[in-house]
Amino acid sequence: MIKVLVATEKPFSPAALEAIRGIVTTAGCELSLLEKYTDRHCLEEAIKEVDALIVRSDKIDKEILSAAGHLRVIVRAGAGYDNIDLVAATERGICVMNTPGQNANAVAELVFGMLIYTVRNFYSGTAGTELRGKKLGILAYGNVGRHVACLAQGFGMEVCAYDAFCPSEVIENDNVKSLDSVADLFRTCPIVSLHIPVTKETKKSINYEFLSLLPQGAILVNTARKEVICEPCLARMFAERPDFRYLSDIRPDIHADLAASYPDRYFSTPKKMGAQTAEANFNAGIAAIRQALAFLTKGDERFRVNN
Repeated sequence: MIKVLVATEKPFSPAALEAIRGIVTTAGCELSLLEKYTDRHCLEEAIKEVDALIVRSDKIDKEILSAAGHLRVIVRAGAGYDNIDLVAATERGICVMNTPGQNANAVAELVFGMLIYTVRNFYSGTAGTELRGKKLGILAYGNVGRHVACLAQGFGMEVCAYDAFCPSEVIENDNVKSLDSVADLFRTCPIVSLHIPVTKETKKSINYEFLSLLPQGAILVNTARKEVICEPCLARMFAERPDFRYLSDIRPDIHADLAASYPDRYFSTPKKMGAQTAEANFNAGIAAIRQALAFLTKGDERFRVNN
């Protein structure tokens, strides 16, 4: 019998777990849950006999994988998968997948929640500005970027995008202006929303060279990963540009300094919240279990992210 482990420090919603259990039971498989664990040894013990592992932001490194005797597939319920050691998984013949698109609308709505909160001066009672007619740049035109573009158009914004891996005609087909480079995006758009993954190429790639290109009244929104930002460059930008604002759902390492020095120009949620909606939680969980079972029963590797 196929054994599936759902291991989540931040549990799925009860509705999502009920649906996951129903899918597993119907498939004639066995489901185990490990929730809100605080000791890695609990995960190492739970993973020993399972065929499939479903996680959220849980860290799955080489040591954890070494405890897995039968594991064949890991599905990260979400888009990012930098919490999983892909090299170690590949070495052990384990397929790793993500669930792209399931959290996209939740992240996109958060972008605009933070933007509105900011341009209205954190609801302080003072006069703010509107988003309508402003120019928004989207860096990476994937699932989240497309949702951001759609919402921006609903706000009456002019939308531009750059994605090195997305053909310009795909972007233009959505009535979004395709730009030629990251520099063009930052130079053209006073509001930029980041949706790039963490890779060797993107770590600390948002540096002063790009930040300094932003037009007056600049707002940078980061719902991607904190690692893509060069934090010394971010600090320099705050010091040199009193018009610059930064919004994020991933607190930078220099959060305390920014919050103390620039309380009217900086905002970060207490923890990463892009996928923290009931709908995203449910959708990602259901996608994850379906993908895991499809791999184990049919060999479906459609969402595989490792070699």
